[in-house]
Amino acid sequence: MLIEFTVKNYKSIRDTQTLSMVAASGDELKASNTFLSTDATPQTLLRSAVIYGANASGKSTLLQALYEMQTIVVKSASTQSGELLPVTPFLLDEETATAATEFEVVFLVDGVRYQYGFAATQSRITEEWLFVSPKGRAQHWFNREWDVESASYAWDFSKLFAGEKQLWQKSTRDNALFLSTAVQLNSKALAPVFNWFFAKLNILGSDGVSETFTAKMCKEAQSKANVLAFLQAADIDIADLSIQVEQFSEKHVPEEIPDEIKSILLASHPKLEMLKVRTIHQNKQGKPIEFKLADESDGTRKLFDFAGPLIDTLQAGNVLLIDELHNSLHPKLVHFLLNLLHSDISNPNHAQLIFTTHDTAILNQSVLRRDQIWFVEKDQAQASQIFPLTDFHPRKGRENLLANYMDGRYGALPVFGAWQLPQAAKAS
Repeated sequence: MLIEFTVKNYKSIRDTQTLSMVAASGDELKASNTFLSTDATPQTLLRSAVIYGANASGKSTLLQALYEMQTIVVKSASTQSGELLPVTPFLLDEETATAATEFEVVFLVDGVRYQYGFAATQSRITEEWLFVSPKGRAQHWFNREWDVESASYAWDFSKLFAGEKQLWQKSTRDNALFLSTAVQLNSKALAPVFNWFFAKLNILGSDGVSETFTAKMCKEAQSKANVLAFLQAADIDIADLSIQVEQFSEKHVPEEIPDEIKSILLASHPKLEMLKVRTIHQNKQGKPIEFKLADESDGTRKLFDFAGPLIDTLQAGNVLLIDELHNSLHPKLVHFLLNLLHSDISNPNHAQLIFTTHDTAILNQSVLRRDQIWFVEKDQAQASQIFPLTDFHPRKGRENLLANYMDGRYGALPVFGAWQLPQAAKAS
């Protein structure tokens, strides 16, 4: 479960920005929208958070930052020496344009609190650290920091951190994380940290996720039943699903691709399965009629795409981030998805959902707590600033959040200038 995420100097984010899933002191919707953490020092955490802001304000950038952190954790140990890291600093300030990007996450795994972070330029990791709190008191397990003058790293390891530390240190390249390298070399102590990024964190872009994830789930009978029940609960009129499995063959490769490339593709994917999804509706006479998934509406296709990751998230108690959740979905469907997260019945394992949206229908104190609502806007330096609704101290249960937001009281709205259609050039 996620406690907080902090990022500095990444794309439109210049200064340190933190998204916190720690609940504020208010008791509204506490039974449904919050849960108690399972570590030695329990605190109340949020099941969901929504982020509002104008186009190009930096909403997506915040989610992308956590995605880039995840990517570096998962892949850096297997990259080649000299390969560039996927970080982009804030370029509209000379001081930050050449400085490192910083990421840090605080999260829980099996009742243990971890605080892990690193700083990086495109060419190297400049700093990396880990604090672990197995019994409520933080233990500083390791720190790594690049010293420019000596052109070398300064390392600091705690006696409480067990394993082949010297071997892992020597094996860590400049553009790789010590965490990732140590886990690749069988560090059991660091495996929970790596596995949280690898298995517990799922981030979907504005285009959703490929239908393949859900389609693969539907190959198993019970998972297919879960997906179908989810779609039907969302008022999608589908009687059944059919998943057709074909082995990857020449017919799946576009004709315009040269024969030598086709041969390479076929040879490199000998066991690849191609899945075709069919939806089944009943006609007026009660007979099943089959449709291609591509023939369904945008909303139905997107909901099918989301079904697999969302069900997986709820079952495993994972953290799911979705950019622009509102795309092709009716506001009532967004509310439906939130209800799933806010129920102990459908969410017994404390899964969390964080999403960006322009859908203001849920900007309501009967749906969300005040601490679940966040805003992003750019300042005069064109740098993104993230802040919670609680900064404005709206009155519990009394203020109309939607009206106040649209009235500009919380900021994070687009500001339009005057414009007119340019006059056509006079004919000569």
